[in-house]
Amino acid sequence: MNKVILMGRLTRDPEVRYSQGEQATAIARYTLAVDRRFRRDGDQQSADFIGCVAFGRTAEFAEKYLRKGTKIAITGRIQTGSYTNKDGQKVYTTDVVVEECEFAESKNAGGGDSSGFTPQDRPSPSSAVGDGFMNIPDGIDEELPFN
Repeated sequence: MNKVILMGRLTRDPEVRYSQGEQATAIARYTLAVDRRFRRDGDQQSADFIGCVAFGRTAEFAEKYLRKGTKIAITGRIQTGSYTNKDGQKVYTTDVVVEECEFAESKNAGGGDSSGFTPQDRPSPSSAVGDGFMNIPDGIDEELPFN
């Protein structure tokens, strides 16, 4: 089984390109800075910088919403490859191919454009009854998504 789950912050804005041809596909590349759980050097913060690549709708999502510093959680798989560079040397690559991506904090927590949530979207606590549920006025049953 080849499954990867990571949570970290983007080190820079995603680099997005589109493939050639009739049905151009978005390809997004970015690097996640993932904190290490255990530190060897005492109090110094350490992180791994992991290259990620996303295709199609996941890449379009990255292009539209992800920016440097955004904290995200991804799932995907590790993919290795190789190519010969212009100097004739063989270069080996390891990337995480992103299958799913979601925000790992609210917009205000990170101070950036990480999500569309704003505190105004949340109902005020004063509209809740003593048992913690909001009081729904009579006569709006047809507006509710359930009955």
